[in-house]
Amino acid sequence: MKESVLARYLPADALPIIERWIRDAPCEFKITKGRISKYGDYRHPYQTKGHRISVNGDLNPYAFLVTTVHEFAHLKTWQEHKNKVKPHGTAWKNNFKMLMEPFLLLNCFPCDIQAAVVNYLRNPRASSSSDLELFRLLHKDSVKKKGVIALEDLPNKAIFAIASGRRFEKGDKLRKRYRCVEQGTGRVYLFNPLAEVQI
Repeated sequence: MKESVLARYLPADALPIIERWIRDAPCEFKITKGRISKYGDYRHPYQTKGHRISVNGDLNPYAFLVTTVHEFAHLKTWQEHKNKVKPHGTAWKNNFKMLMEPFLLLNCFPCDIQAAVVNYLRNPRASSSSDLELFRLLHKDSVKKKGVIALEDLPNKAIFAIASGRRFEKGDKLRKRYRCVEQGTGRVYLFNPLAEVQI
């Protein structure tokens, strides 16, 4: 990938490190259109294909960097253990923490995001969206999708739709998630407060 292309998506100090990782893996690194279901993806070598990573191009530089490190932690874990460990188990968590270190030392993040990343690194999860404070900070400046709002910003009883077109009524918050009832079926689903929905 050309430096000029990747430079548009990452904090400047992070660029040389990510470029080196791509070269050294080696890895096919793609910037994709925004995906609702995920921010990035890692695919291990298969048949004639090598390591492949994709990251959504609608993320701001800090969310793009965290997602990229997340996916490279998968790559490193696969190199060390193949498919013999859990995708987001201890080996992945340790690799994620180790790979994030240089970016923290270089102060690639603004102070508020850096503090949230350090807190998240105590026990990283499968998705940064599980840490609401980090997720809010990482996505506050991402490209806003027209007509999309965070579920937590809707009033109770509001009717909203998700990308598939299914419609729900927002209910009460149960600990960390909102209890929502699907229109038509009456089935109950729990939603992340920061789920992107349409009114």
